Amino acid sequence: MALKTVPFDPAEHLRSPEDQAELLTDALATGDAAYIANALGTIVRARGMSGVARGAGVTREALYKSLTLKGDPKLTTFMSVLRTMKLQLTARPAAPAGRVRKGARAGNRRGVRASTAA
Repeated sequence: MALKTVPFDPAEHLRSPEDQAELLTDALATGDAAYIANALGTIVRARGMSGVARGAGVTREALYKSLTLKGDPKLTTFMSVLRTMKLQLTARPAAPAGRVRKGARAGNRRGVRASTAA
């Protein structure tokens, strides 16, 4: 008997802004631009591509194209999409890789996370 599969769309399971922020936070933590663009695209699809594109001032087609694994959205597009979805980026120091000596500085590495706007 052949195994039947059904398409899976993660956008259908990202209902809450908290879940969406968690996905974007995970993507940002990797530093992988393709994953970040794809994660943002998934969140945009969960919210409604046309409405987000309109709010961000870009065409729906351009947004689809830029928010894929092969896409590379401009920073202005990225920030407009976040603003439209009422998400904000915040920066915090990254956790030290190892034990830091007392009095030693951990360096200037930074982590970034997404959060829902209040």
